[in-house]
Amino acid sequence: MQREEFVQQLWLDYIHTHPDLGGLRLWPLSTSAEYLTLVTLNHGPFAASELNASLAHMGYRSVGHYAMADKGLLVHLLAPNDNSSWLVLAELQLGTLSKAPREALTQLVLQSHPADCQGQNLLSRGRPWPMPSWALYQQLQQAHPLAAWLAIMGPRLHHAGFDCSTIGEPLDTLHSQLEACGMPSFEGQQNGVFSVSSLLEHRFYPAMPQKTVFSSGDEHRLCLGGLALVQKHVGDDHERIAEILLPFHTRCEMA
Repeated sequence: MQREEFVQQLWLDYIHTHPDLGGLRLWPLSTSAEYLTLVTLNHGPFAASELNASLAHMGYRSVGHYAMADKGLLVHLLAPNDNSSWLVLAELQLGTLSKAPREALTQLVLQSHPADCQGQNLLSRGRPWPMPSWALYQQLQQAHPLAAWLAIMGPRLHHAGFDCSTIGEPLDTLHSQLEACGMPSFEGQQNGVFSVSSLLEHRFYPAMPQKTVFSSGDEHRLCLGGLALVQKHVGDDHERIAEILLPFHTRCEMA
């Protein structure tokens, strides 16, 4: 698979999951995201160490690792060999969950069909394991929101981040337009996955809740991702926003 095809598959899966975001027309459809935030977990073929090998074949190189102990995450920053979207691969560490939710999520993942655990489209083919029950989702949600998200979504694109300078409008203008579309933002530097560096002005807009049907037939409306807008506090054309996206204190050297 070529990188262009990979990104297209990610994007098609994203707008299929969030049709309200796919229908936004506040900037040209040709505008590329500055970065794509993908969420996975450290288990088998879905582990970042396995996924990174496939991503390297598509022209992505690792440029940074970040540890967020309070969120149970290791985050890998991957740069393409052109000016397209960077990847932020956030890997949930199962060992940071307490025993009951860890075992429950692991058992769910182990039910994946072998055919859904191979290939280069593991991040865009949807959830490879059975849908959990509402009760299990609630248990995981209480333990760790990303564990619950992974249980019903599988490893995939959580949100796209757009650079306001690429769009050509200041953040405040775009913020007002999104709020007018019925998309209020989170407060602070949070986006449902990781904290964002104070070097950037950042706002996250959750997608509209979608009806989700659980294994026992329960139906609930859940917000399962969104989009982010970012802009630099000070003009600087030498660094991509993705390079300063994550807090510097979380950066680590991997042995």
